Amino acid sequence: MSAVRQGRDADGMAVASFVLGLLGLLVLNLVLGPLAIVLAALALMRGTGRRGRAALGLFLGVADLVVLAVLAGADGTLSWGLAG
Repeated sequence: MSAVRQGRDADGMAVASFVLGLLGLLVLNLVLGPLAIVLAALALMRGTGRRGRAALGLFLGVADLVVLAVLAGADGTLSWGLAG
């Protein structure tokens, strides 16, 4: 694989991790949070030019899991919902 293609792939992973982490704050925390973390880690390992975006994706992925833990712990279940 060429270096240019690998750089583009890493940049795409960085952006995808950011978007998935952001969406995970609203829906599907348990799925999107870990995906954001994995994509951000891969992007950083592959030397993305969008390090800030990958770092935000990593942070948001972790935040997704923290939000899930806090809200699920508040009502004593493994899931949460806004409807109460």
